[in-house]
Amino acid sequence: MDVSKNFKLIDNNVQRLSESFNSKKPTIIAVSKTFNIEHILPIINTGHEHFGENKVQEAKFKWTNIIKKNSNIKLHMLGNLQSNKAEEAVSIFDYVHSLDNEKLANKLFNAEKKYNKKLKYFIQVNLSEEAQKSGMRKDEIEQFLQYTNIELKLDVIGLMCLPKINENPTEYFAELNRLAQKFKLKDLSMGMSDDYAEAIKNGTTFIRIGSSIFGQRF
Repeated sequence: MDVSKNFKLIDNNVQRLSESFNSKKPTIIAVSKTFNIEHILPIINTGHEHFGENKVQEAKFKWTNIIKKNSNIKLHMLGNLQSNKAEEAVSIFDYVHSLDNEKLANKLFNAEKKYNKKLKYFIQVNLSEEAQKSGMRKDEIEQFLQYTNIELKLDVIGLMCLPKINENPTEYFAELNRLAQKFKLKDLSMGMSDDYAEAIKNGTTFIRIGSSIFGQRF
Protein backbone atom coordinates (compact mmCIF):
# COMPACT_ATOMS: atom_id res chain seq x y z
CA MET A 1 0.00 0.00 0.00
CA ASP A 2 1.34 3.43 -1.01
CA VAL A 3 0.34 5.48 2.02
CA SER A 4 2.03 8.64 0.74
CA LYS A 5 -0.11 8.42 -2.43
CA ASN A 6 -3.21 7.91 -0.28
CA PHE A 7 -2.32 10.95 1.77
CA LYS A 8 -1.81 13.11 -1.31
CA LEU A 9 -5.23 12.05 -2.66
CA ILE A 10 -6.88 12.97 0.67
CA ASP A 11 -4.98 16.24 0.88
CA ASN A 12 -6.02 17.22 -2.65
CA ASN A 13 -9.64 16.27 -1.98
CA VAL A 14 -9.72 18.26 1.25
CA GLN A 15 -8.33 21.27 -0.61
CA ARG A 16 -10.96 20.91 -3.35
CA LEU A 17 -13.81 20.53 -0.86
CA SER A 18 -12.64 23.52 1.15
CA GLU A 19 -12.59 25.67 -1.96
CA SER A 20 -16.03 24.46 -3.05
CA PHE A 21 -17.51 25.25 0.39
CA ASN A 22 -15.59 28.55 0.54
CA SER A 23 -14.01 27.54 3.84
CA LYS A 24 -10.51 27.44 5.24
CA LYS A 25 -8.75 24.13 4.64
CA PRO A 26 -8.82 22.08 7.87
CA THR A 27 -5.75 20.48 9.40
CA ILE A 28 -5.53 16.79 8.56
CA ILE A 29 -4.69 14.59 11.53
CA ALA A 30 -3.25 11.35 10.15
CA VAL A 31 -4.64 8.79 12.61
CA SER A 32 -1.78 6.35 13.02
CA LYS A 33 -3.11 4.31 15.95
CA THR A 34 -2.24 0.57 15.78
CA PHE A 35 0.18 1.07 12.86
CA ASN A 36 3.91 0.68 13.40
CA ILE A 37 6.28 3.54 12.74
CA GLU A 38 7.61 1.98 9.52
CA HIS A 39 4.10 2.19 8.07
CA ILE A 40 3.84 5.84 9.14
CA LEU A 41 7.29 7.03 7.99
CA PRO A 42 6.25 7.77 4.37
CA ILE A 43 3.77 10.37 5.70
CA ILE A 44 6.37 11.84 8.04
CA ASN A 45 8.73 12.08 5.09
CA THR A 46 6.22 14.19 3.15
CA GLY A 47 6.65 16.83 5.86
CA HIS A 48 3.21 16.28 7.37
CA GLU A 49 3.16 17.33 11.03
CA HIS A 50 -0.12 16.24 12.67
CA PHE A 51 -0.66 12.64 13.81
CA GLY A 52 -3.29 11.04 16.03
CA GLU A 53 -3.09 8.23 18.56
CA ASN A 54 -5.64 6.68 20.92
CA LYS A 55 -3.42 5.25 23.66
CA VAL A 56 -0.76 6.96 25.73
CA GLN A 57 1.61 4.01 26.04
CA GLU A 58 1.47 3.21 22.33
CA ALA A 59 2.17 6.84 21.48
CA LYS A 60 5.19 7.03 23.80
CA PHE A 61 6.62 3.79 22.45
CA LYS A 62 6.20 4.78 18.80
CA TRP A 63 6.87 8.50 18.81
CA THR A 64 9.43 9.42 21.49
CA ASN A 65 12.49 8.89 19.30
CA ILE A 66 10.81 10.19 16.14
CA ILE A 67 9.92 13.48 17.83
CA LYS A 68 13.51 13.95 18.95
CA LYS A 69 14.47 13.98 15.27
CA ASN A 70 11.33 15.82 14.05
CA SER A 71 10.49 18.49 16.63
CA ASN A 72 7.83 19.99 14.34
CA ILE A 73 5.56 16.93 14.71
CA LYS A 74 2.39 17.51 16.73
CA LEU A 75 0.71 14.54 18.40
CA HIS A 76 -3.03 14.46 19.06
CA MET A 77 -4.59 12.32 21.79
CA LEU A 78 -7.89 11.24 20.22
CA GLY A 79 -9.08 8.42 22.47
CA ASN A 80 -10.68 8.44 25.88
CA LEU A 81 -8.08 9.68 28.38
CA GLN A 82 -8.22 8.34 31.91
CA SER A 83 -7.13 10.78 34.60
CA ASN A 84 -4.39 8.42 35.83
CA LYS A 85 -2.79 8.67 32.38
CA ALA A 86 -2.95 12.48 32.22
CA GLU A 87 0.63 13.10 33.33
CA GLU A 88 2.07 10.71 30.77
CA ALA A 89 -0.20 12.19 28.11
CA VAL A 90 1.14 15.69 28.73
CA SER A 91 4.70 14.40 28.39
CA ILE A 92 4.15 13.22 24.79
CA PHE A 93 1.05 14.90 23.30
CA ASP A 94 0.45 18.45 22.05
CA TYR A 95 -3.34 18.24 21.72
CA VAL A 96 -6.03 16.37 23.66
CA HIS A 97 -9.39 15.94 21.89
CA SER A 98 -11.22 14.16 24.70
CA LEU A 99 -11.36 16.54 27.67
CA ASP A 100 -14.72 15.97 29.37
CA ASN A 101 -14.52 16.18 33.17
CA GLU A 102 -13.04 18.25 36.01
CA LYS A 103 -10.95 15.43 37.48
CA LEU A 104 -9.13 15.01 34.17
CA ALA A 105 -8.79 18.79 33.78
CA ASN A 106 -7.14 19.04 37.21
CA LYS A 107 -4.69 16.25 36.42
CA LEU A 108 -3.77 17.87 33.11
CA PHE A 109 -3.31 21.24 34.81
CA ASN A 110 -0.89 19.75 37.35
CA ALA A 111 1.01 17.85 34.65
CA GLU A 112 1.39 21.02 32.57
CA LYS A 113 3.04 22.69 35.56
CA LYS A 114 5.33 19.71 36.13
CA TYR A 115 6.53 19.63 32.53
CA ASN A 116 6.31 23.39 31.97
CA LYS A 117 4.31 22.65 28.85
CA LYS A 118 1.01 23.98 27.50
CA LEU A 119 -1.28 21.73 25.46
CA LYS A 120 -4.29 22.61 23.36
CA TYR A 121 -7.61 21.00 24.27
CA PHE A 122 -10.94 20.10 22.71
CA ILE A 123 -13.94 19.40 24.90
CA GLN A 124 -15.59 16.17 23.79
CA VAL A 125 -19.35 16.63 23.55
CA ASN A 126 -21.74 13.67 23.62
CA LEU A 127 -24.42 15.23 21.40
CA SER A 128 -26.38 11.99 21.08
CA GLU A 129 -26.21 11.44 24.87
CA GLU A 130 -25.33 7.78 24.40
CA ALA A 131 -24.61 6.13 27.75
CA GLN A 132 -21.65 4.16 26.42
CA LYS A 133 -19.97 7.17 24.78
CA SER A 134 -17.54 9.56 26.45
CA GLY A 135 -18.14 13.29 26.44
CA MET A 136 -20.25 15.82 28.28
CA ARG A 137 -23.77 16.98 27.57
CA LYS A 138 -24.07 20.25 25.71
CA ASP A 139 -25.78 21.91 28.69
CA GLU A 140 -22.61 21.25 30.75
CA ILE A 141 -20.20 23.06 28.43
CA GLU A 142 -20.61 26.62 29.70
CA GLN A 143 -19.87 25.82 33.35
CA PHE A 144 -16.99 23.53 32.38
CA LEU A 145 -15.42 26.25 30.25
CA GLN A 146 -15.60 28.65 33.19
CA TYR A 147 -13.59 26.16 35.20
CA THR A 148 -11.05 25.10 32.57
CA ASN A 149 -10.36 28.46 30.95
CA ILE A 150 -10.76 30.91 33.84
CA GLU A 151 -9.76 28.93 36.95
CA LEU A 152 -7.21 26.52 35.47
CA LYS A 153 -6.28 28.60 32.43
CA LEU A 154 -6.13 25.56 30.19
CA ASP A 155 -5.97 26.40 26.50
CA VAL A 156 -9.33 25.01 25.39
CA ILE A 157 -9.53 25.84 21.70
CA GLY A 158 -12.62 23.97 20.52
CA LEU A 159 -15.14 21.15 20.62
CA MET A 160 -15.02 17.55 19.40
CA CYS A 161 -17.80 15.06 18.66
CA LEU A 162 -18.36 11.55 17.37
CA PRO A 163 -21.67 11.30 15.49
CA LYS A 164 -23.98 8.41 16.28
CA ILE A 165 -23.13 5.38 14.15
CA ASN A 166 -25.42 4.77 11.17
CA GLU A 167 -26.99 8.21 11.38
CA ASN A 168 -26.50 11.20 9.11
CA PRO A 169 -23.58 13.09 10.68
CA THR A 170 -24.58 16.47 9.23
CA GLU A 171 -26.95 17.40 12.05
CA TYR A 172 -24.27 16.60 14.64
CA PHE A 173 -21.63 18.64 12.82
CA ALA A 174 -23.98 21.60 12.39
CA GLU A 175 -24.91 21.48 16.08
CA LEU A 176 -21.27 21.34 17.20
CA ASN A 177 -20.47 24.31 14.96
CA ARG A 178 -23.34 26.25 16.50
CA LEU A 179 -22.12 25.46 20.02
CA ALA A 180 -18.56 26.49 19.19
CA GLN A 181 -19.79 29.84 17.90
CA LYS A 182 -21.98 30.29 20.98
CA PHE A 183 -18.99 29.83 23.29
CA LYS A 184 -16.57 31.71 21.01
CA LEU A 185 -14.34 28.70 20.42
CA LYS A 186 -12.42 28.88 17.17
CA ASP A 187 -11.77 25.20 16.44
CA LEU A 188 -13.78 22.07 15.70
CA SER A 189 -12.53 18.48 15.66
CA MET A 190 -14.98 16.51 13.56
CA GLY A 191 -14.95 14.36 10.47
CA MET A 192 -13.24 11.04 9.74
CA SER A 193 -12.57 8.96 6.63
CA ASP A 194 -16.26 8.33 5.87
CA ASP A 195 -17.72 11.76 6.64
CA TYR A 196 -15.05 14.43 6.37
CA ALA A 197 -16.79 16.10 3.41
CA GLU A 198 -19.84 16.83 5.59
CA ALA A 199 -17.55 18.04 8.36
CA ILE A 200 -15.76 20.46 6.02
CA LYS A 201 -19.12 21.74 4.81
CA ASN A 202 -19.98 22.48 8.45
CA GLY A 203 -16.81 24.38 9.24
CA THR A 204 -14.48 21.86 10.85
CA THR A 205 -10.89 22.97 11.41
CA PHE A 206 -9.41 19.53 12.20
CA ILE A 207 -10.31 16.23 10.53
CA ARG A 208 -9.19 12.82 11.78
CA ILE A 209 -8.30 10.53 8.85
CA GLY A 210 -7.00 7.01 9.45
CA SER A 211 -8.12 4.17 7.18
CA SER A 212 -8.21 6.28 4.00
CA ILE A 213 -4.50 6.97 4.49
CA PHE A 214 -3.08 3.90 6.22
CA GLY A 215 -5.58 1.21 5.21
CA GLN A 216 -7.91 -0.93 7.28
CA ARG A 217 -6.94 -1.99 10.79
CA PHE A 218 -7.06 -5.68 11.65
